[in-house]
Amino acid sequence: MGSWRSSHGLTSDNLDLILHSPGGSAEATEALVSYMRSKFVNVRVFIPHAAMSAATMLACSADRIVMGKHSFLGPIDPQFILDTALGRQAVPAQAILDQFMAARQQCQDPKLLGAWVPILPQYGPALLIQSTHALALSKELVSKWLAQYMFKQEKDPLQIAQTVANSLADHTAFKSHARHINRNQARLLGLIVDDLEADKKLQDLVLSVFHAAYHTFNATPVTKIIENHFGRAWVKLLRVVVAAPRPPERPSTPEAPPTPTTPP
Repeated sequence: MGSWRSSHGLTSDNLDLILHSPGGSAEATEALVSYMRSKFVNVRVFIPHAAMSAATMLACSADRIVMGKHSFLGPIDPQFILDTALGRQAVPAQAILDQFMAARQQCQDPKLLGAWVPILPQYGPALLIQSTHALALSKELVSKWLAQYMFKQEKDPLQIAQTVANSLADHTAFKSHARHINRNQARLLGLIVDDLEADKKLQDLVLSVFHAAYHTFNATPVTKIIENHFGRAWVKLLRVVVAAPRPPERPSTPEAPPTPTTPP
């Protein structure tokens, strides 16, 4: 709904998307990219600060990415939110698979089996398959978008796209889902990245929009903004439900004793 409202009335095939997000779900990103690419032929994604996780996936659906010296992408390896003995944690899908493979190897030694007994029950009936599918989905989507858009002029766009997608999803190499990838590192991975500082006027406009949005997030209940240059916007607010305080209980008044009567 938000992307429809913000794109309504736009007549150009070109889109400049200013993106700042910690990420989200691959499925939601797929739906957004599908709609965005049905409306626009040429897409540039500007990253004024950070586009992490699923936001990096979204950036990979662009023809070009524009980053500043202070801008960052992030790894695209999927995470699972699991309730563990240490509390709720975000666990990388690749780490789940790697740990299970380590367990298979080490449990062949009966002396090590006891160390794994408390760990193995957390995997559940489908977690390993879900981890495999989630990791494959991230790579599949990013590979498809890169081949179709950013690398469409290359001789073998799919092979290049798969190499970049595999690198972005390599949890073993990044070691943390929160690692930052600056523009020089993004170029080394194979992405097409332009310098935001190359056009000073454009840089000032992009950063002005970003700072206005950032201050809005910090000073208001707004949690998401999608807005175009005509002022058409979709804004999501955080709903805070505050329970009304209960009125103080009045002390109960004891019943008056019956009035004695004198018999006639």
